Amino acid sequence: MQIIKGAGEWAQPEASDWVEHLKVPDLSIGTYCIPVGGVDKQSPHTEDEIYVVTTGRARIVTPTGEEQVGPGAVIFVPAGEEHRFVDITENLTLLVVFGPAYGSRAGR
Repeated sequence: MQIIKGAGEWAQPEASDWVEHLKVPDLSIGTYCIPVGGVDKQSPHTEDEIYVVTTGRARIVTPTGEEQVGPGAVIFVPAGEEHRFVDITENLTLLVVFGPAYGSRAGR
C-alpha cells in the first residue's frame, strides 16, 4: 500500500503544469493544473486516461463533442483521442490516471 500525498491538489502554477506522483508498469497517477484563462497545450496520449476534476471549471473538447466539467466530474479519454480543456473559468485541478503508465506505449 502507498498513500499518494498531494495528488489532485492545486499547485499554483503560472502556466499549465503536470506532476507525476506514481508510476508502475500498468498505470501512473499525476496532477494536472491549469490556471484561470490558461491554455491546455497537451497532445493525444498513447495510453488510456481518466481525469477526475477536483477543483475548477472548464469545458473539455474532443472530436466527438464537448462538455462542461467541474468538481467531481470523471472523464475517460481513450488512447490517441484529441482532447483539450478550454474556457477555464476557475483554477482547474485534475487527478489523472493513465493505463498503462504515461509514456509506456510511446514509440510502439
